[in-house]
Amino acid sequence: MSDKNRIVLAYSGGLDTSVAIPYLKDRTGKDVVAVSLDVGQGGESLETIKERALACGAVEAYVVDARNEFADEYCMLALKANAMYEGVYPLVSAISRPLITKHLVRAAHQFGADTIAHGCTGKGNDQVRFEVSIQSIDPTLKAISPIRDLSLTRDVEIAYAKEHRLPIVQTEKSPYSIDQNVWGRAIETGFLEDPWNGPTKDCYAYTDDPAFPPVEDEVIIEFKQGVPVKIDGRDVTPLQAIEEMNRRAGAQGIGRIDLIEDRLVGIKSRELYECPGAVALITAHQELENCCLEREQHRIKRDIDKRWGELVYDAQWFSPAVKSLNAFIEDTQQYVSGEIRMILHGGRAVVTGRRSETSLYDYNLATYDSGDSFDQNASNGFIEIYGLPTRVAAARDVKFGNGIEVPDNTVE
Repeated sequence: MSDKNRIVLAYSGGLDTSVAIPYLKDRTGKDVVAVSLDVGQGGESLETIKERALACGAVEAYVVDARNEFADEYCMLALKANAMYEGVYPLVSAISRPLITKHLVRAAHQFGADTIAHGCTGKGNDQVRFEVSIQSIDPTLKAISPIRDLSLTRDVEIAYAKEHRLPIVQTEKSPYSIDQNVWGRAIETGFLEDPWNGPTKDCYAYTDDPAFPPVEDEVIIEFKQGVPVKIDGRDVTPLQAIEEMNRRAGAQGIGRIDLIEDRLVGIKSRELYECPGAVALITAHQELENCCLEREQHRIKRDIDKRWGELVYDAQWFSPAVKSLNAFIEDTQQYVSGEIRMILHGGRAVVTGRRSETSLYDYNLATYDSGDSFDQNASNGFIEIYGLPTRVAAARDVKFGNGIEVPDNTVE
């Protein structure tokens, strides 16, 4: 049975959700249970986040260590899909919100609450991701957003937090909104809202300046059915693989992204991202797919990957469409096993070698040297049949005076 005097709040420890705790309590009279997940965001300790939630007025505060769950079940799906929204950046917030929502619903069931609250604004994507995900898992639960419903601006939120003496990180001098997890880091607002302003050093935390890189770093990543299982010969879990590549690629300044992005709510926004491990792993995974996927399968998958990224960005993680795409993507990974060698240096992850027992690359077919097993005489018949539709259409064009004009080669 639900408890009408209790609300479960998705608590990040930042400005919006810290303000939401006293607001919800003051306006509704309901006790607030703050739920936080560790998805590899680093920074503050879990104990610090818990203490802040309690200091802001939560009756209880729980932190769930979901790092391995996030890496295994969410980041690896994004990796297999080579998910790069708008062809540029790995999905950072979009793949963590469904996991957070799943635990929020679990907490609501555990504590008997009938409402889940979040601290999203009315201009962002996350409000949609949380509420659509809640509806997908348990349509009987209510979802509210006090920050959005009040249309509070960030400067008003900061003043409210000061008035109530809430322990928050944002200040009027440093008003960034930051969301981070093991897959990447997103930075927005403040002076970055002017797209002409260049990022400053204080924007970055996961990456060093690529203009001043250390000595180049060679790495060999071994995949098994699309999942990294070894780095330089050492066994790794998905979480360990991401963390190590974050460290090594981040030291080389890999994965910095500055983007004018099309948001789900219809506006364009300026976003900074740092995704060193994700960019390096996706680069390696894509190259291994180049070796192991059949041509038409690969062409279709590239289209599917793009659509998967768009749908997940657009809050459709639990949708029937994404479920179906997941089945296709998973099937393509059957033979995506092998090793990729890369050089990490100066902001770039460059593939320098590939090796796979399941590769479709055949040296004897590809070589132009002795030992070539490709029957070049077969190309004559292939071209004849392959070009037949074009030849027939061209003959019709000529018949009706629509043939392709050939330029006069006369030199004056």
